[in-house]
Amino acid sequence: MQDFLFIVAGLVLLIAGGNWLLKAAVDLSLKLKIPKIVIGMTVVSFATSAPELIVSINAALDGFPDLALGNVVGSNIANLGLVLAITILLGPIDVSKSFYTTDWPVMMLASLLFFFFIYFDGVLQQYEGVVMVIFLFVFLVYLLRFQKPAVIDAEDEPDVMLPTYKTALFLGLGGAALWGGSELLINGAVGMATLFGVSERVIAITIVSVGTSIPELAASIIAIIKKEKAISLGNLIGSNIFNLLAVLGITSIITPISVMDQGLLTNDIFWLLGISFLVLPLVFIPKGLRLGWRDGVVLLSVYLTFVYFTIG
Repeated sequence: MQDFLFIVAGLVLLIAGGNWLLKAAVDLSLKLKIPKIVIGMTVVSFATSAPELIVSINAALDGFPDLALGNVVGSNIANLGLVLAITILLGPIDVSKSFYTTDWPVMMLASLLFFFFIYFDGVLQQYEGVVMVIFLFVFLVYLLRFQKPAVIDAEDEPDVMLPTYKTALFLGLGGAALWGGSELLINGAVGMATLFGVSERVIAITIVSVGTSIPELAASIIAIIKKEKAISLGNLIGSNIFNLLAVLGITSIITPISVMDQGLLTNDIFWLLGISFLVLPLVFIPKGLRLGWRDGVVLLSVYLTFVYFTIG
């Protein structure tokens, strides 16, 4: 019963936190005259990746490396196969060329970098973590200086700026609620899963990763409802980049991460590469530069297949 209450309380905090964080992100984009896609890929992405960072660092330090790795790999798969799928099932997204010339290639490159670092020796070393963090820093510098909006908003409504103290308050409350809510959700989900004798890797790649992806889901659904599609797509792409380069990069700098369950190298990492690549052709098929409900069905089907084979 306690685990169930943790899950419910965590969900409530995550939804509230996503709303507060979105308000702060939109206001920051107005105050700083920064494209909303950039805010989505920096401020929102970092805040919604905080649960993955905290969970991964704690798991690695406590001697549970598969939990740290599975959490990130599973979260990235869930961000595209579950969160993006649900987002575009709720409403189509029109995409411009900067999406496939900058954002998607960086996400794919980060995924391949992670693959080559860990696949051959089964260890993410400290120097490899340093390379990943440097790559992220270079990308962010480029993003803040040159990136233009990659998504066309459905409506260009005039926005009213909030007082600065309210923006800071929403940002702080949003980040805290997302972190606290994710912790409650993870504790409850792992507690319930343990009762069924599920392995550490399976718990990480499914339940824990979905739990830490709920901030992205909450923020993206709220963004779609409020017609802020630039933030919803930028948030998901940015979160995947942050998860790989920042979360695993920082965690491996603190302590090297070794693969214990080989299923992560023989199964999970290939699903990560596959679904990351799949997003690009979906943008062009069946309708050019657009993600619609059919694409959502495809992504969701791929994700459910991944879960089925992983649990099986």
